[in-house]
Amino acid sequence: MTTLKVHNIASAPEGSKTQLEESVKSFGMLPGLHGVLAGSPQLLQAYKSLHELFSNSSFNNDELTVVWQTINVEHACHYCVPAHTGIAKMMKVDDSITNALRNETPLENTKLEALRKMTLTVVRNRGHVTSEDLEAFYAAGYGEQHVLDIILGVSQKVISNYTNHIANTPVDAPFQKFAWSKDNVGV
Repeated sequence: MTTLKVHNIASAPEGSKTQLEESVKSFGMLPGLHGVLAGSPQLLQAYKSLHELFSNSSFNNDELTVVWQTINVEHACHYCVPAHTGIAKMMKVDDSITNALRNETPLENTKLEALRKMTLTVVRNRGHVTSEDLEAFYAAGYGEQHVLDIILGVSQKVISNYTNHIANTPVDAPFQKFAWSKDNVGV
């Protein structure tokens, strides 16, 4: 059962209506997450801004997916894991990357695995990383901007993951075929 209202354009607060219209134009539908976030025009704007900024960060599509999905899985987000599975397909990310992330198994690509590990370290330790963590990340070919861009990705995902936990946002129809549950990992 949804616990927060999933707004449509008509029911949304005035400050969210234009943003929701933009979402429909961008996605061809109104994502349920955007409908929930619309309850706070400022939160919707913050999420959409962070999404755009992170999408244009120092990471390529595979790396964006690693950061997003690592956080989604770690936070056990029933909505974002399927959504980002579909998004990864649209971004032409190899299914082996997505499947490993969904199943919490190491990635075959050592550079992407270093990114997954650093993202988990940042999330699990609330930003407290050691010099050894940084050295291993840098040795894999990443730099300081990448560390900071992980923080940007975490910021975006905290908004969506936490909102979806509280709202129990229904998974959008196009992503239902990618349903995921932490209980089914490794099964």
